[in-house]
Amino acid sequence: MKIFFNLLKALLLGSAFMATLAHSHELSLAEMNMYEFKPGSFQWTWATPPKDRPLSEVLKVKWPEGCVSDDQVVQCIGDKGLAGTLEVQGLGQSYSAVMFNIKWNNSVAKVYTLTSAQPRILLFGGPNDEREGLEIAKAYTSLGIEHILTGWDHLCFVLGLLLLVGFQRRLISTITFFTIAHSITLALSALEVISLRSAPVEVAIALSIMLVCYEALKDKNTLTHRWPEFVAFSFGLLHGMGFASALKEIGLPSENIFMALLTFNAGVEIGQLFVILMTWILSTIWVKFSRNQFHLRNPMLYAIGGFSMFWSIGRFVKIFA
Repeated sequence: MKIFFNLLKALLLGSAFMATLAHSHELSLAEMNMYEFKPGSFQWTWATPPKDRPLSEVLKVKWPEGCVSDDQVVQCIGDKGLAGTLEVQGLGQSYSAVMFNIKWNNSVAKVYTLTSAQPRILLFGGPNDEREGLEIAKAYTSLGIEHILTGWDHLCFVLGLLLLVGFQRRLISTITFFTIAHSITLALSALEVISLRSAPVEVAIALSIMLVCYEALKDKNTLTHRWPEFVAFSFGLLHGMGFASALKEIGLPSENIFMALLTFNAGVEIGQLFVILMTWILSTIWVKFSRNQFHLRNPMLYAIGGFSMFWSIGRFVKIFA
């Protein structure tokens, strides 16, 4: 009961702060549809409703050299067609990514995704783009890294596991089981083999963070302490469905869906490992240079648990709003 009241105190102190952070977790996607009505000429339109300003004011499209846009029509001079570097300026402010749906004159459709980390792509004038797989891999790896580094709930769960297990060899197996689990449900959800409403999944994710923090604060040799891999795997299945919700908002290219899935998941893992590495470096520096040797473990667990309680309440209310 004492642990519960301490978590509640942390909730009251952190709720205003986390309201801002929770908003930054959202990945906003802008979508443009283009079709080639004659060789080298494309009709284009934004398929995403504007937020507060027209998309053309927020996102500036820089077309390949030799292509000129006039009144939602792009005309490319020469035999190359839509070939060269396509760039979107303004990404990372109101929108994290732009997805171009291009339908070529021979009815072949392609999807290209640009992100704030990769705001430009190289087009080759037609749908038979040999380097398309590489461009998709780069784009979706960047999106995966961005999602985990701005996904405060997922990061808090990873930090909770780290504080539960500590910097020891067993942390490797625990994170590995978490990775395997969320990879499974990410793929199954993105491919629509399984489907759950995102709102209950988000509530369950927040509750999973609370449980890990609660167990980590216990001194008893509980099941969670004995088998952290089991806990990581079980809740990893939930987190995978959360990753899939973000990936569905971004969109998957129809002809390179497995490449997109694989590289998005790889980006998530890169982000996780980066956070663990940085946490280890900071903790090492703290232990070496701190004079009073004040232990941060329990305060961090109370803070993370309080924030997750805030998420749980907010997301639960949202279901019935």
